[in-house]
Amino acid sequence: MSIPAPYPVLSDAQLAELRKYNSPTISNAIELFNFTPRHLGFLPHYIRCLLPDQGVMLGYAVTAQTRALPASEGELAKGEDILGDYLRYVAAMPGPKVAVGEDLDITPGIGAQFGEVTALIHKKLGCVGHVTSGCPRDLDEVAPLGFHLFGLNPCVSHAYVRLVDFGKPVRIGGVEVRPGDLLHGDKHGVCIIPHEIADKVAAACARIEAIEKPALEMCRQDNFDLEAYIQVRKDMKKQASE
Repeated sequence: MSIPAPYPVLSDAQLAELRKYNSPTISNAIELFNFTPRHLGFLPHYIRCLLPDQGVMLGYAVTAQTRALPASEGELAKGEDILGDYLRYVAAMPGPKVAVGEDLDITPGIGAQFGEVTALIHKKLGCVGHVTSGCPRDLDEVAPLGFHLFGLNPCVSHAYVRLVDFGKPVRIGGVEVRPGDLLHGDKHGVCIIPHEIADKVAAACARIEAIEKPALEMCRQDNFDLEAYIQVRKDMKKQASE
């Protein structure tokens, strides 16, 4: 059962509008608000989309930390002990949700937190995808679920993977992701949409497309005019700053 959202939640209609756009357009739209510096607010390129045909992933972060290197019996048992509480936490948060896992091993990706079984469970709990600083597995089995996977690379084993903590800020590729952050991802990567402007980003995407349309149409013409294009570019920048 869901609890009252501890973070702002958009309506289904607002979420549907955001799903119409790819992540680069979302990133461009966020820039219009001058809310964060342009080199921040998205995960680095090496956190890759491993199932690029899945389209857009959009959801609120539910977070966990894991390790997969060898552990004592006590550490493994502790991971099993908190698994139930973690899954109840995931189930309770408002959706749609994205399971975000920080791999705490010195060399991340030794073992996968997410494969077919874990993806199935999380989909039942309202998750639409998984983003990790490590490596998931079972790509062929997960793909038909319509479930997204982002990480360094695929991997073979789950090794000694166990939960260490959950429900706290995590770092994915050096970027902090907080519980409840709104994540938008596709084959290009993952953006974090600030809550403060989330209800305005879809309209900003439409504005970006309208601003870019004259330049795109000009570049598609057979009688391309470079000087006219340079002027259109200046006009675009002026419109974007207004």
